[in-house]
Amino acid sequence: MRRVMVLLAVVVFAGLAGTVWAADSYTIDVAHSSVGFAVKHLGLSKVKGTFNEFSGTIMFDTADYAKSSVSVKINAASIDTDNEGRDEHLRSADFFETEKYPEITFVSEKIEKTAEGYLAHGNFTMHGVTKKIVLPFVLTGPIKGMMGEERLAVEVETKLDRQDYGITFSKALDTGGLVVGNEVSVDIALEAVKK
Repeated sequence: MRRVMVLLAVVVFAGLAGTVWAADSYTIDVAHSSVGFAVKHLGLSKVKGTFNEFSGTIMFDTADYAKSSVSVKINAASIDTDNEGRDEHLRSADFFETEKYPEITFVSEKIEKTAEGYLAHGNFTMHGVTKKIVLPFVLTGPIKGMMGEERLAVEVETKLDRQDYGITFSKALDTGGLVVGNEVSVDIALEAVKK
């Protein structure tokens, strides 16, 4: 009988420990987050824009970063460069083909802690093309919000080549440059609330 009780206690403790150390789930707070980008125009100035509709979940394990993960989904048609004519062109078959490819997604496979911050290894899908990429990010928090809720923030700055995802439309200039640059600067700031 004593052995049964000890075994039961071990099982219960293991279950509780698993609960204590399990990754916490955070939902992206869109009102306090942004997904931005910038692309060179004529090789001169950068045209900046955002995607206004997105969602996602961050699983964060303070005891074991390797058990953390992130999943983000962006509505490609929500692209906004503050110019409706240009935005409609970006939604067309020349660029994102949003009717055919409505979502841009990132799903991590591994989170790695480094001396500079963190790296999210995962699958990025845009314009129907999926590639493995590594996103460097800075993590802040968790902290308590104004209502006692737990929040954390993730900031990402990286660059992508739109040609890698089949978004190839542009026109060459006489000077040798492009009307629309191939390199896209990505600037993401996500604030998330613990469920």
